[in-house]
Amino acid sequence: MQVSESRRGAMKYLSSGLLGAGVAACGGSQAENTSKPAFVLVHGAWHNSSTYTEVIAFLAQLGHAAVAVDLPGHGLRARLPRSWRQRPFNAPAFAMEPSPVANVTLNDYANHVVEAIDRMRGLGNEKVVLVGHSLGGATITQVGEIASGKLSKLVYLTAFLPFNGKTLLETSLAPEGALNEVPGLMIGDAVATGANRIDPDSPDPVYQAKLKSAFYADVAEDVSVAMGNLLTPDEPVAPAVTPITRSASKWGAVPRHYIKCLQDRAVVPALAQKMIDTADAEFPQHKTIVHSMNTSHSPFLSQPEALARLLATIAMS
Repeated sequence: MQVSESRRGAMKYLSSGLLGAGVAACGGSQAENTSKPAFVLVHGAWHNSSTYTEVIAFLAQLGHAAVAVDLPGHGLRARLPRSWRQRPFNAPAFAMEPSPVANVTLNDYANHVVEAIDRMRGLGNEKVVLVGHSLGGATITQVGEIASGKLSKLVYLTAFLPFNGKTLLETSLAPEGALNEVPGLMIGDAVATGANRIDPDSPDPVYQAKLKSAFYADVAEDVSVAMGNLLTPDEPVAPAVTPITRSASKWGAVPRHYIKCLQDRAVVPALAQKMIDTADAEFPQHKTIVHSMNTSHSPFLSQPEALARLLATIAMS
């Protein structure tokens, strides 16, 4: 995947597209829009709200209000290691520089999402469906525990559904996740830098091929290049190493859905099924309703309309 030099331009372009889609989703008759469940959409590691740009537009066409958040340290909230932008590029310095987002926590993520839910509810949307992609599954699990009464449904979009009392990292290391290709992208020592670090700007074609395989295997080349220009290199470690506890009366009381992506090489289907089975055994009062899409890790890029229609069906079920 060749990476363009116009990263900043791509960010402005896709951010404006997201704003336009958000306006379309919330525009028109307030009574008409609030009669259907609304969505709050949470991105995964290294990504940002722009991943959902096209999905929000399709949800708007289906009459659903939707907003995608930039988690702290991502998108327009990103803080980048200085060595990543320096030229000539110093690879050893990049691998060792402490991350400027090392202090971001899982609670920071969860509280930010709860604020977005509150804003959506404040617009008259009584039913809010919370969707989390990939690492965003840890965030929505935490939100489901601390704000269960504000949610209509939880949707795990090929996302981590951490084992109860365990961290996302521990969950990802289960034997069923052995085919996960993301570890092959990591650079440097996460303990020393405070971040799981990748290099989406790498000029190495082998590295870019690995990035595309892990995240965008079935995504059109021009779209994956545009998305690559929007990634941030640092994903804070803290959210991935924070134990997440779920209770039957809170998280377990919210109806939950899981969308498995059958070609996923990041959250692989075998691990997805293991997480689903584990949650269902512990919280049988609301067993996970499972859906499948024949996509890789990023259905919001490869099949945004189909994803929007599936989300709308889930919301109305």
